[in-house]
Amino acid sequence: MTVLITGGAGYIGSHMVLDLVARGETPVVLDDLSTGFEWLLPDHVPLIRGDIADQTLVQKIITDHEIDTIAHFAAKIVVPDSVTDPLGYYESNTVKARSLIETTVKSGLKKFIFSSTAAVYGEPDEMPVSETTRPNPVSPYGRSKLMVEWMLEDARHAYGLQSMILRYFNVAGADPEARSGQATPRATHLIKTACEVAIGKRASMSVFGTDYATRDGTCIRDYIHVSDLAAAHGLALDYLRAGNTGVMLNCAYGHGSTVKEVIDAVKRVSGVDFSVDFAPRRAGDPPEIVATGDKIKSVLGFKPRFDDLDLIVKHALAFERKLASRS
Repeated sequence: MTVLITGGAGYIGSHMVLDLVARGETPVVLDDLSTGFEWLLPDHVPLIRGDIADQTLVQKIITDHEIDTIAHFAAKIVVPDSVTDPLGYYESNTVKARSLIETTVKSGLKKFIFSSTAAVYGEPDEMPVSETTRPNPVSPYGRSKLMVEWMLEDARHAYGLQSMILRYFNVAGADPEARSGQATPRATHLIKTACEVAIGKRASMSVFGTDYATRDGTCIRDYIHVSDLAAAHGLALDYLRAGNTGVMLNCAYGHGSTVKEVIDAVKRVSGVDFSVDFAPRRAGDPPEIVATGDKIKSVLGFKPRFDDLDLIVKHALAFERKLASRS
């Protein structure tokens, strides 16, 4: 049994590759390398460069490598870019996913794992966020992902395609051995940005809003270590292989950190007291987004290993230093 990982040369997909290899499996990666990097993958893992919407190619991969499950990570993910280029995001994230799902169904595969996002909740009307919280995406990115969830739900009823839909909260950190991490230029994630400032790659960083009704006035987010997230995908794979009907799950720890707490952690771990600029709030930034984190534990038996902010920062910082040494 082999897993085809779309976008497997990217940040989260490459960590699932590492997790599957550690389990003794040989995943196959399909990636157009528009934002992914071949060097993030182990040498023995097959990498096919191509488009997920190329149905002839995907069908050939399924046949040649005896694929039994598809884990779909390939997507555009920058929320502000989705606002300025919504049609590009609907093309990449929704239209191409529809093509991939069609190929999956036509090939007779019954197992599909989908990389979704907490952005489908938008500005939640309840906190903490649970799987029953009403989706209300406020960006084309969030809408493009929710549409794929709907397609997978309909495909389950019509064709028997069992899908695990995993909604990520704030993914952070890097492989503990620094084999993989967030390598994409222009990344906007807070922990990566702060680590880049700490090692001198950026001159400074900005904090947007210090007057929120939170414990220190800055936004609160639920950060999950990328290696724990990869392990959750492995558990989702086991769940499907055991014959279970697919389910939608939030991927989070169930508690949050403020922007200032994250910056303090990066300063503490790096030993660098770097410059921080304070700016007005950005439109659309909710004061707090934290998940309950209960259902994934009860359904999959998820037990995080890296639920510690300083540890997340330590691993992210180590990878940033490795990345800097490559340039």
